[in-house]
Amino acid sequence: MSVSIRIAPLQPEDKPRWLVHARGYKAFYKTIIPDADYETCWRRLMAEDRIHGLGAKVDGDLVGIAHYLFHTTIWAESACYLQDLFTDPALRGKGVARKLIEAVAAAARTQGASRYYWLTQTHNTAGRTLYDKVAKYNDFIRYEYPLD
Repeated sequence: MSVSIRIAPLQPEDKPRWLVHARGYKAFYKTIIPDADYETCWRRLMAEDRIHGLGAKVDGDLVGIAHYLFHTTIWAESACYLQDLFTDPALRGKGVARKLIEAVAAAARTQGASRYYWLTQTHNTAGRTLYDKVAKYNDFIRYEYPLD
């Protein structure tokens, strides 16, 4: 089954479905955040306050989201980080995530970013199957130092 996927910046009317996908993303990674944090995130996405959001739509329904940002690195003026990517489980394998990844890549090129990257956990086998097709795994391991 082929689906027609349209990628565009998130719009105010996308909020209810965005919230479903944002919660699905956080649940997948076993991360609990307060409702107020979703509200803050949504306000920042709508204001494009240093973060950006794209939505994938099929027949007008929001079926996937991507959140990304640009930052300076020691070695480059601009790098693009894909922070969140989530698609409706019923449409996985239909090209939604790939289209979102490609749309963020286009934004990174427009911004003049020298690098475009993301992280995932080792247990994300479905995601990694796609990532191995569209990107290069570079063997990095991530550590987090507790700040509280």
